[in-house]
Amino acid sequence: MNKIKVLFCVIIPIALAFLFNTKLGSTPPLLKFLNPFMGFWQNAENNHFMFNHKAKIKGAIDKIEIVFDDRMIPHIFAQNDHDLYLAQGYVTAMHRLWQMDFQTRFAAGRISEVVGSKAIEVDRYQRRMGMVYGAENSLKGMMADPKAKEMILAYTEGINAYIKTLSHANYPLEYKILDFKPEDWTPIKCALLLKQMSAVLAMGSDEFYMTNILKKFGPEVTKNLFPDYPFREDPIIPVGTKWNFSPLPIPKTPESFTQAQTGEVKTKEKVEGIGSNNWALSGAKTASGYPILANDPHLDLTLPSIWYQIQLHAPGVNTYGVSLPGAPGVIIGFNQKIAWGVTNVAADVLDFYQIKFKDSSHNEYWYNNQWKATKKRLETIKIRGGKDEVDTVYYTHHGPVVYFQKPKYGRADNVPVGDALRWIAHEESNELMTFYYLNRGKNYNDYRKALTFYTAPAQNFVFASVDNDIAITPNGKFPLKWKDQGKFILDGTDPAYDWQGWIPNAQNPTVKNPPRGFVSSANQSSTDTTYPYYINWEFSPYERGKRINDRLSAMNKATMDSIRLMQTDNYSILAQNLVPALLPLLNNEQLNATQKEALAYVDKWNKRYDAHEIAASVFEIWTKRLTYDIWGDEFEVKGIPMRYPSRDRTVEMILKEPNATWYDNINTPKKETLTDLVNESFKYSCDSLERRFGPINKDWAWANVKQSNVPHLAKIPGMGSKVLQIGGAKSTINALGESNGPSWRMVIELGKTPKGHGVYPGGQSGNPGSKFYDNMIDTWANGKLYDLFYMQSPDDKSGTIISRLKISK
Repeated sequence: MNKIKVLFCVIIPIALAFLFNTKLGSTPPLLKFLNPFMGFWQNAENNHFMFNHKAKIKGAIDKIEIVFDDRMIPHIFAQNDHDLYLAQGYVTAMHRLWQMDFQTRFAAGRISEVVGSKAIEVDRYQRRMGMVYGAENSLKGMMADPKAKEMILAYTEGINAYIKTLSHANYPLEYKILDFKPEDWTPIKCALLLKQMSAVLAMGSDEFYMTNILKKFGPEVTKNLFPDYPFREDPIIPVGTKWNFSPLPIPKTPESFTQAQTGEVKTKEKVEGIGSNNWALSGAKTASGYPILANDPHLDLTLPSIWYQIQLHAPGVNTYGVSLPGAPGVIIGFNQKIAWGVTNVAADVLDFYQIKFKDSSHNEYWYNNQWKATKKRLETIKIRGGKDEVDTVYYTHHGPVVYFQKPKYGRADNVPVGDALRWIAHEESNELMTFYYLNRGKNYNDYRKALTFYTAPAQNFVFASVDNDIAITPNGKFPLKWKDQGKFILDGTDPAYDWQGWIPNAQNPTVKNPPRGFVSSANQSSTDTTYPYYINWEFSPYERGKRINDRLSAMNKATMDSIRLMQTDNYSILAQNLVPALLPLLNNEQLNATQKEALAYVDKWNKRYDAHEIAASVFEIWTKRLTYDIWGDEFEVKGIPMRYPSRDRTVEMILKEPNATWYDNINTPKKETLTDLVNESFKYSCDSLERRFGPINKDWAWANVKQSNVPHLAKIPGMGSKVLQIGGAKSTINALGESNGPSWRMVIELGKTPKGHGVYPGGQSGNPGSKFYDNMIDTWANGKLYDLFYMQSPDDKSGTIISRLKISK
């Protein structure tokens, strides 16, 4: 009996120790996690950030001083470029190490290493899309340039110098929750981060959906419902801009494509919301007489924030703005002479090619009347708690064949089976040099030179200078294509379907100092129809761009404040267009009391998606349901992924085609009319709001329906923000959804001394235990901006300094 007791005394503590030190499912190892010396308690405040301290870094060439202001934004003062980027890597890792690690693991398809087999489909998708392959090619381009190489190696050195200072006790909290540890940073991770931005901003691909639509409805209907230029548009480059170049000959459209479009051959939808705004006003329209530039890139919002604020000061450079944690330099910002910002172009630089394989071995494919060998790339996916998986990806000259059977991953619904992916993100590139030169830019010529280095993701680069120049350029490396090449899946057997070279960078659409006195973009069409090259057949809806241009046209003596207020403008051009057309179709006598009350709200509505507006909630659900009622019966077919016609086409039909056949629901014996659908969808909107919130009351307010919040990057519960009571909608300048919206708002007033103002929904620190984790969210939600402390020296007294870090070699 005593032996059994002894055995129990030994085995149970060992078993408990094993249990508490082992990660079970999503539960962290509890003993490690609760350990007062090493566990989560150590993250309650940023303990390892000591004030006014010194550090020695082996790779530093000279002394570096880093000054932290009262929002914990670092202002780095270095004596040379190498030390500047070394220090940038060091402080970014100090505040955002886990985020940098997690984002690049995600990009590389390495999440299974951390969370086990539940992430295997995510990892497969990332590998099969060629993310690592693209990053390797991109890195070649960076390392071939001495300046870019110095930037990336110094930045990497700085991150690793910080990692070496860590013990388990001061690992960022997420490492403890997910029970893994930091690994050394490598240059490929910087490239992976930039590839991930390309993937996010590619916004999906529509070829698969469009090809299914063409097969089901034929070319005439497809052309009618999916036109190549919107009915309403206010393009980025003003209408009538003259193109002062001789265009290259456009590749000939293959005969087989023409036949497919004229019916002689038998035969994940893009999500609106990843948008952005930017604009620049010439001094002629501002109170100061100098340009004002504004930018608010819209992305999926997260904590830690997507962006990291920083100032970089060294001989030849003094720039302030936001960086991407994991990449050196300032991406959006200003210096003494210029300011710049970006929005997404949505260029068609991702195409799928139908491949004809010789047999099921996939070793050869038919191209240009002969069999060509595929190349195999073996992707080894390490799985925590399981065996490694080796995934073989076959590459044609176009790129990787993403799937051979229907994917089990929801995000891959828009990827056709057996097709190869041609994507600009697989090209060798060196985007770092664009930002290297913009950070140091002095004038318009420097801006134009910087853009020549940029490949992807294509961006509308807005520019303003102290010389009173303003400009905008939809910029990137654009393939030279025939019209509509890539609107549908392409024939991978015929060389005529390949990309036929590139649009020369100097011939990318651009405008400088237009007569109207401003430039702007909101992801709408780049140009009018006179531009000789094909960039894409569809861009974001026009409403945001139209509202921006209306307001800027009317604006005179603009100040920072008038621009700041404009960034949070909630007026909806969509409501302006639709409400007058829809209200007369409602049959008042058939509405119940709640519906009549809702109608009264919409009737009096000022068309603004303000937080407290009840009419905005009714209109939003009403028009979404109406869109579904019009298109759902025809365009939602099990097993055949398709997409709906655009909002612009839908509005055009409602306004101009009262008897269109599409209003009839093919699944009912009755022949429905537009009036039937308008009444059904209005009642549906009111009923759904009543079910959720009871009879009409303040709970029907738009902010309450929308539920805007900023979630944690890995969706860890309790680490995101509260629900924010704010307005905005995808059709307004303040394009704010549930967890997607302005990831950084910036207004720069140029002048003898530039004045910067900015905010993002988060904070500098990635540590949920720090007061700097989410301290800017309320300011952002209230539509306010902080004054950016643009220091001229480490002893500049014009702002509040809370800490200093001195680095020596």
